[in-house]
Amino acid sequence: MAKDEHKMLFDLRGGRRGAVVKVVYALLAVLMGLSLFLVIGGFNLAELFSSNSSTGEAAKTYEEQAARIETKLRKDPEDPNLLLSLTRAQVNSGNAQVTVQANGTRELTTEALQEYQKANQSWSEYLKATDEPNPAIAQLMAQTLLQMAEYSRGYAEVDNNLKGAVEAQTIVAEERPSVNSLTTLAYYTYFTGDFAAAEKAKAEAKKLANGKTEEEAIDQQLAPVKKQANTYIAGKKQAEKEAKAAQKSGQAGQGQPTPETIEPGSSLFGGGGSLGE
Repeated sequence: MAKDEHKMLFDLRGGRRGAVVKVVYALLAVLMGLSLFLVIGGFNLAELFSSNSSTGEAAKTYEEQAARIETKLRKDPEDPNLLLSLTRAQVNSGNAQVTVQANGTRELTTEALQEYQKANQSWSEYLKATDEPNPAIAQLMAQTLLQMAEYSRGYAEVDNNLKGAVEAQTIVAEERPSVNSLTTLAYYTYFTGDFAAAEKAKAEAKKLANGKTEEEAIDQQLAPVKKQANTYIAGKKQAEKEAKAAQKSGQAGQGQPTPETIEPGSSLFGGGGSLGE
């Protein structure tokens, strides 16, 4: 798939919806940035992300590593250690194929996204095979799934990836509870629409805060996130409403999207952008 064929969720070219979506897009970008830096105590940032300065040899090394692990998995497809190693290798391969612009902006290539999708599948299989998920890889997958949400093609896919990010971040927060891990969990959870769970994570974060000043800082950070999550959810509901109305009027049979197939990148925002940030 060529880069210009892949649609981002949010097209920012203008219009009433474009103005709303631009805010949500910016919020997701903030979430991505936070998940890069709100690393739980005891984790090494280098453990979470490989160097992506090269998209050639590094990616090839990780792909070869993944292939060797897959060979071993044929003999024991439910080995949690192998599945964990495969997940890590596939994410590393994806990271190695992410391009970084001079200003530090990360652009997700089609190849990187494909590796992330493989990692997500391996991660799902790993979770089924273990009762004690690795929190370090859970942190890695939370960030990966958030990036996948940004590049998703429709609301259903966005929501699925966001829920996956919440699930992974929940593992981190339960194993390594801290202000950072719980605040990040609240950030992610707001966008799934589960405000009760998000508020609970925020409350847990405040319990671990060092004094009233830090508690107030948590509130100040999460208040606009909750607001923008409401904006995102309202936009999704409006899109579903419009699609159902179009279907009822008979337009759905004339090329209009149905509620099941609606894609924000195309039908809601007038077409998608290129693969990248």
